[in-house]
Amino acid sequence: MKIDSGSTAWMLVSTALVLLMTPGLAFFYGGMTRAKSVLNMMMMSFVAIITVTIAWVAYGYSLAFDAVGDGTGFLHKLVGGLDNVGLMGVNEAAYNDTFPMMVFSAFQLTFAIITVALISGAIADRAKFGAWVVFTVVWATIVYFPVAHWVWGGGWLTELGIEDFAGGTVVHINAGAAALALALVLGKRSGWRKEPMRPHNLTLVLLGTGLLWFGWFGFNAGSELAADATAGLAFMNTQVATAIAAGAWLVVEKLRDGHATTLGVASGAVAGLVAITPACGFVDVWAAALIGLLAGAICAYAVGLKYKLGFDDSLDVVGVHLVGGVIGAVALGFVAAYPFLDGQKVGLFYGGGWSQLGLQVLGPVAVGGYSFIVTYVIGKIIDKTMGFRITQEDEVTGIDITTHAETGYDLGTIHSSGVSSLNGPAVPAEAKKVDA
Repeated sequence: MKIDSGSTAWMLVSTALVLLMTPGLAFFYGGMTRAKSVLNMMMMSFVAIITVTIAWVAYGYSLAFDAVGDGTGFLHKLVGGLDNVGLMGVNEAAYNDTFPMMVFSAFQLTFAIITVALISGAIADRAKFGAWVVFTVVWATIVYFPVAHWVWGGGWLTELGIEDFAGGTVVHINAGAAALALALVLGKRSGWRKEPMRPHNLTLVLLGTGLLWFGWFGFNAGSELAADATAGLAFMNTQVATAIAAGAWLVVEKLRDGHATTLGVASGAVAGLVAITPACGFVDVWAAALIGLLAGAICAYAVGLKYKLGFDDSLDVVGVHLVGGVIGAVALGFVAAYPFLDGQKVGLFYGGGWSQLGLQVLGPVAVGGYSFIVTYVIGKIIDKTMGFRITQEDEVTGIDITTHAETGYDLGTIHSSGVSSLNGPAVPAEAKKVDA
């Protein structure tokens, strides 16, 4: 097996970076919830690492990337085969003679993990933990693995020519549409729009944003699957789009609300990361800046759609990931420049035709529609069989204590060592008598 040590090292690092994004997402989401739900919110991300890893090794990689028979036929257009069940034969192969196929499988696994975890933000505070665990396995099997095959594994969207450099369609549109479906299945949180549900810890949100931003360089630049100039382009485009999107969100906030907030800069950065993902290796830096500008401004307004349309997307997964993913995917039809192998795929701004733009619209519609419909059905089945939502009493009390028998902040212990948070060091009663 022939491999390139430089590319292998880069892919191992990129895999670790993308895996770090899921704990980063846990901090990001955890800080955005109320204090009584922070542990449950973080657990929903961490348990996805467990369940999706097991499913991926057992059959997921094979369904996503193994060709059926000779790689032709109707079945191959929809889903992969079963030749690599249990990752059999993967360790004996190499990806384009550059790095071990097992490394490619590990890299793609981290994408599957965070896609599932992203959905959880839409149903914060109110989902049964056991139901969520079941959902992660079923959704990954029926939705994520086939969609990854459609776009990246040689499926029907691959054959049509859709472009998605690092997962705008496979990850963000897919997760965003699923998040909308689950939000509709579970319904609104108790007290939604009647009582404040502000983020309880914005320092956690900013920490999570930093980890996501850091890991996203592996997410995007790593998706070149080589240590080369295109990886460098994707790296720089990721930085540029993210910074400008964060700034654009702040400007919108300042003009609209009179304040530029920490939640705004965090949300804007994530919107930029999402939008540049499908395009990062295909566009010039000026185009990345434009995509970031559009994503930051549009998503800042899109997160308010839930109030106008009446669905409770707790942590704005729809407004940031679905909308941001669509912006990035469709933008390719206008500003795609290189490194395409043929001149027919450049965007309209570079003299390309309408066909690629049509494909970049078809991808989000097909994947978003499939994900929404199937997720809604999965959610309804789980809800009718085992119940997907906790009781109102448990929700009001707090899902952390009722589900996990824990709390995120045990503030009572600050008094146990003789220290009072209000009056300084406690004075023993005996000492008070002597002083008197």
